[in-house]
Amino acid sequence: MAPEPPPLLAAACIGCTLAMSDLRQMLATKSVENIQFLPFLTTDINNLSWLGYGCLKQDWTLIAVNTIGAALQTLYILVYLYYSPAKRAVLLQSLVLLAVLATGYGYFTLVVGDARTRLARLGLFCSAFTISMYLSPLADLARVVQSRSTRCLSFPLAVTTCLASSSWTLYGLQLRDPYITVPNVPGIVTSVVRFWLFWRYRDKPHRPLPA
Repeated sequence: MAPEPPPLLAAACIGCTLAMSDLRQMLATKSVENIQFLPFLTTDINNLSWLGYGCLKQDWTLIAVNTIGAALQTLYILVYLYYSPAKRAVLLQSLVLLAVLATGYGYFTLVVGDARTRLARLGLFCSAFTISMYLSPLADLARVVQSRSTRCLSFPLAVTTCLASSSWTLYGLQLRDPYITVPNVPGIVTSVVRFWLFWRYRDKPHRPLPA
């Protein structure tokens, strides 16, 4: 039997509220300056993947949280696309990841027939994608160290990532589901590194990177 979902739902709602600061910034400035697009896109695909896993597992916590998350991330993507001057690049990135999602959906629904095998393979896919999503900002973290500036990092996104990954890790431990637990540990680690960088370079002037 699954544990009670309210604590996880509360944490997810707080995280979504913090993430909306980027949305408010885009609406207020009518610009996407200093806001990264890829985290919105990968988080949306991640939410949709875990939504499929939750449907197969019949876990209403997974379904509820990831439905809300996917809806909000889709809203962020649409607003970013509206204000972005590089609409072609944004659309191309979106189409590539949507193609990956569609291919995965076709594989899990048409090729894998056994329900238990489908759940295991989808869980493995979701875990691998979540790990790659959490590790993808490593290049930005290296850039922060080189420039001694956190201008390319989003503090609300760091708080949201820490909150979400910690909540899902605890939830996975309660369910004894390694597909949920293991991939969220890197999210906690990278969040701690981001917080340290914000503390370390909070008063440092921006240093241009060499060409």
